[in-house]
Amino acid sequence: MACARKLARSGMHVTLLDANLYSTFQPLLYQVATGGLNPGDVAYAAGGIAGRDRAIFRRGELAGITGLAGTTAPAGTDGARGRVTLSDGRELEYDYLVVATGISASYFGIKGAAENTFGLYTRKDALLLRDRIMSGIERLTEHDGDFHVTVAGGGATGVELAGTLSELRKVVLRSTFPDVDPARLKVRLVEMAPALLTPFSEKLRDYALAQLRRRGVDVKLSTEIAEVTPDAVLLADGESLPSELTVWAAGVAAPDAAASWGLPQGKHGRILVGADLRVQGQDRIFAAGDIALNPEDPMPQLAQPAIQMGKHVAKQIIRLSQGAAAEPFSYFDKGTMATIGRRSAVVQLPKGLRIRGTLAWLAWLALHMFYLLGGRNRINTMINLSWRYLSWGHGGGVIVGDRE
Repeated sequence: MACARKLARSGMHVTLLDANLYSTFQPLLYQVATGGLNPGDVAYAAGGIAGRDRAIFRRGELAGITGLAGTTAPAGTDGARGRVTLSDGRELEYDYLVVATGISASYFGIKGAAENTFGLYTRKDALLLRDRIMSGIERLTEHDGDFHVTVAGGGATGVELAGTLSELRKVVLRSTFPDVDPARLKVRLVEMAPALLTPFSEKLRDYALAQLRRRGVDVKLSTEIAEVTPDAVLLADGESLPSELTVWAAGVAAPDAAASWGLPQGKHGRILVGADLRVQGQDRIFAAGDIALNPEDPMPQLAQPAIQMGKHVAKQIIRLSQGAAAEPFSYFDKGTMATIGRRSAVVQLPKGLRIRGTLAWLAWLALHMFYLLGGRNRINTMINLSWRYLSWGHGGGVIVGDRE
């Protein structure tokens, strides 16, 4: 999005291609999954964004690329231009191509993980997970036993989801199902590393761990998952943990379709790029965001690096079109943050500044609303999150959804 907007504003003819009609603000998907936000709060019409900057939007999915350096242009085509083929057979010409598709879940070959877990990478994922959570809570009124939720992965998404689910026990069950003992909703987080939130400092990691456990989350560190079944998580040491709902937030990789694009791939299938973010071996094809990997200078797979990479690619295309040489990408670290729950978050800024607790939580809330696309989204998000947290303990944030 950052790349397309900058190129369009420079006067170039830009086509934005995406499989969805909307752009999704992924950092707040867990709020949709737990009923704090509506799906429309974190989605914005991609065509509206593109059209505002005089770009063209086309809905479609990339299936193949022609016009790669070192290949011969197909007969009857303009050899000076490349073409992308879409999954429905349509073709689009390009002088410069930017691949910025993002990534999807990586299951590391763990048996049953792809089939028996829920992801949280798309708007559809969030809606499916929301309805599954609501169904599980509702069934507590119909039979004895507990509802076990396992979150696999101790990164920002896993910590945020586990913390919010644990807090909802007090609110949802008390206001919607007062006859159900909140202790019957079990929330567990499993992380293979010896710590949560590994990019953060040790003190912030310890704070996050303490806050989750204080909220009643069963955190298991240095724990490897060997298999996932529909109702259990099997650990490498042989232990079997009951899990009626397992959410996968343990790793990411390029989509399987990337293998058919003819571009060089590195770790987890990411597209290999050089210092200027051009795809290795290509003169007119760039990659940006989570899908791109410079082995000499790998970027964290976060929003800020993606935005800065997009803007950098746009600048390089403008330079190349003017006959100038491309410049190397340099990332400006603005810091990173994660929320654990109400009035609890961690913020790590450059030059050693560390913030935690209520102040960090307010900073997280303000920043995420600032980066939302569209004024309507910001207003709705402010209202809905304010209702969830200001009406705490009085029914705020009750999950809504359809039973499976």
